[in-house]
Amino acid sequence: MNVASNLSESVSEASVDVTAKAGTKVGAKTGIAFLGCGYVADFYQQTYANHKDSLTLHGIWDHDAARLEKFAAFYKLEHYASFEEMLADPEVEIIVNLTNPHAHYATSKRILEAGKHVYSEKPLAMEIDQARELVALAEEKGLQIVSAPSSVLGPAAQRLWQAVRERELGTPRLVYAEIDDGMIHKMGYAGWLSSSGTPWPAKDEFYTGCTLEHAGYMLTWLVAMFGPVTEVLSMASLCIPDKGGDTPEDYTTADFSCALLRFEAGVTARLTNSIIAPHDHRLRIFCDGGELCAHEVWNFHTHVDAYPLPQNKIQRGMEKYLHMRSKRKLAVAKNPETKFAEGGHPMDFVRGVADMAAALRAGRPARLGGAFSLHITEVTLAIQYPEIYGTPYVPQSRPAPIEPV
Repeated sequence: MNVASNLSESVSEASVDVTAKAGTKVGAKTGIAFLGCGYVADFYQQTYANHKDSLTLHGIWDHDAARLEKFAAFYKLEHYASFEEMLADPEVEIIVNLTNPHAHYATSKRILEAGKHVYSEKPLAMEIDQARELVALAEEKGLQIVSAPSSVLGPAAQRLWQAVRERELGTPRLVYAEIDDGMIHKMGYAGWLSSSGTPWPAKDEFYTGCTLEHAGYMLTWLVAMFGPVTEVLSMASLCIPDKGGDTPEDYTTADFSCALLRFEAGVTARLTNSIIAPHDHRLRIFCDGGELCAHEVWNFHTHVDAYPLPQNKIQRGMEKYLHMRSKRKLAVAKNPETKFAEGGHPMDFVRGVADMAAALRAGRPARLGGAFSLHITEVTLAIQYPEIYGTPYVPQSRPAPIEPV
């Protein structure tokens, strides 16, 4: 996943020139390449199959020659001799940046300077000024840059968003969002291998932090539904400094954060991230008429339920004492042909790349591109580093509303 370390204000998406670059044609397949063959690359390679009608993978590259050869051989893929060769390939329009988060800025900058569009794993960059620079550079060159995650484009998120838009349980007032994964350092992760045999990068994960790695899964859904975050109140701390043999040197990255977020639509949310508390990936939206709940945001087809407020004394008693509530399942569209990564979460990792490619072919901004991805990065950084960004923090980026799928 890592790339050699020596690689060298909010922007409105509406201002980006999305004229076809690198030969994009309406109706044609979009050429892509994968930069980085680490743990997450398997998830992208295995879900690429869902989009072969619109995307063509021309090759891969990784600075680790052994890892590159193993990944290419396992999936029978063509690979480039160098990063420069990938950048020079005229068939490639989008480079999917799957490098280590600390390499995102340098590598994405080189991709843009070479005239290619960028789809980056999260975050866009590790510093907000770097993220702003990348978005501005893309605008200057008439290119697009998009950051994962793209789960908001999945059917479960879209169904929840529909319920919010159509006020199926009345006006939303408050949100509880949880991304807790349990004590990862005690789960025997040494045996976690990707399908091609790459170990889970524990030291990098601990060093980068669970908030930077995971908050975007909730923030993308919430910003899509309720508009930009207008205020962030955050606390972040390192609860367990010793995580065993893979504890990074000078380890200070928070393994817990809790933020109160105010959205442009007036909704307030509490967002928790940790690798301490037991697994909980629920998104609950409390409305005037009850609760909307997506039970597992890392599942494109998770159950989305509506819990109307109890209407009488018996129902209130059943809820209070027996924890039994009236429930209505909201139908989530399912495509039985959708493939998910082996050993991964049931998410279509390439969905965002395909949406970006469709936007390029149509000559429009990608749903999650530019200002939207910058905003998610800015808010995430503010949550993880309140000691740097201050709390309360007022985000400077203001993305335009995105359209439902």
